[in-house]
Amino acid sequence: MVVDDSVVVRRLVGDILAEDPEIEVVGTAANGRIALAKIDALRPDVVTMDVEMPELDGVETVRRLRRDGYRQPIIMFSTLTDRGATATLDALAAGATDYVTKPANVGSVGRSMDQVRGSLIPRIKAFAPRGRVGVRPAAAAGTSLPTAPVTPAAAAPVRLAPRATPIGGYQVLVIGSSTGGPEALSRLLTALPVLPVPVAVVQHMPALFTRQFAARLDRQLPSPVTETVAGQRLERGSVTIAPGDYHLHLTGSAAAPVARISQEPPENYCRPAVDVLFRSAVQLYGGRVLAVVLTGMGQDGCRGAGAVVEAGGSVLVQDRETSVVWGMPGAVATAGLAEQVLPIPALAQAITQRLSAAAALGPVAR
Repeated sequence: MVVDDSVVVRRLVGDILAEDPEIEVVGTAANGRIALAKIDALRPDVVTMDVEMPELDGVETVRRLRRDGYRQPIIMFSTLTDRGATATLDALAAGATDYVTKPANVGSVGRSMDQVRGSLIPRIKAFAPRGRVGVRPAAAAGTSLPTAPVTPAAAAPVRLAPRATPIGGYQVLVIGSSTGGPEALSRLLTALPVLPVPVAVVQHMPALFTRQFAARLDRQLPSPVTETVAGQRLERGSVTIAPGDYHLHLTGSAAAPVARISQEPPENYCRPAVDVLFRSAVQLYGGRVLAVVLTGMGQDGCRGAGAVVEAGGSVLVQDRETSVVWGMPGAVATAGLAEQVLPIPALAQAITQRLSAAAALGPVAR
C-alpha cells in the first residue's frame, strides 16, 4: 500500500512498483487517516508512508499502527531536509522499519524514477521475500508489539569463531549497521555504560540524517556523541558517527587516535562503508579491536570483520531473530567470523564484559 498526499508521488511509486512482476500495489491512501481505514481490507505485506501529510502525518500513523498491533514493514518516504530527517527519525523510533529519500534535484522524471526504483524495490523484496506478512495479530488494540524482523527463508549454518583474548585488551569499539540500524544502535548504546575506549560507528545514512541522529543520541546517552569531523580526536568514552557520504578512517596512534573522513570510492555500494572503518581500526590498533555488526542489507562489514579476526581481534553480531534484515550480520556469522551471535541486550552485556579490563585506565568524564 502506498500512502502519500501527493497524487504525482502515488502515481510515480505505483508505476515503478507495477513494473516488477513480483510486486502488486493493492491500494493507495492520501493520508494516514485513510490508510488506517483501509489497512484491514487491503492487508498489504509492506506499506510505503509519506512523512508529511494533512489530517494525520506519517509519524503518528506509524505510532497508531504499531499501537494497534499491525506488524507490516513500513518504509518511510522522506525528504532530504532537516525537517524531513527529524520526522523520519521520529518515525523510526515509533516503529517504522526503514526509509528512502524522495528524489531531489535529479533533473528529470526518468532519473527520479531510477532513484526510487533502486532504493525502494530491494527493500520491499527484503522485507517481504515470500508469503503474506501483513496479517493483523490477534492482540488487543493498544497492545504494543515490535516490528516483525525480516529474515531470509533459508540460511547457511552459523560457524562461531574461537574466542579471542587480545594482548593488552581491547582499545576501541567499532560498530557497523544499515537497515534497521538507527533503532538497533539506539537500543544498544543506551544499554551500555560510558565505555573506557573510543567508539566509532558507521550507519548507512545521508548526511543530514547522520547529523540529526548523532544529536539525538547525544541527548539520550551519558556518553558524548558527535558526527565525525576531520581531524577529530577520539577520546575514551566518546561515540562518533561517520557523516553521510564520507568514509570514516581511524588514524594517528593507538594512544592518540584521530578521525579522518574521505570521499574515496564507495565500497559495497556504500559511503560510508563499514569495511573501511573496520580495516582502519585494525591498521591502527592491530588485534585490540572489538567489532560489532548490527542489522542491515548486503554484506558490508564482512571483509572488514575478516581483517579484525585475522589480526586477533573479536567480532560480535546481532542475531537473526531481532535483526530487521539479517544480511550484514548474517554474512559475518555464516563466514565463521563471529564469536557470538546475540540479541541487543545480550550484545550490550558482552561488550561491557569484554571492555571491563580497559576500565583500569581510569574514569571517563563527559
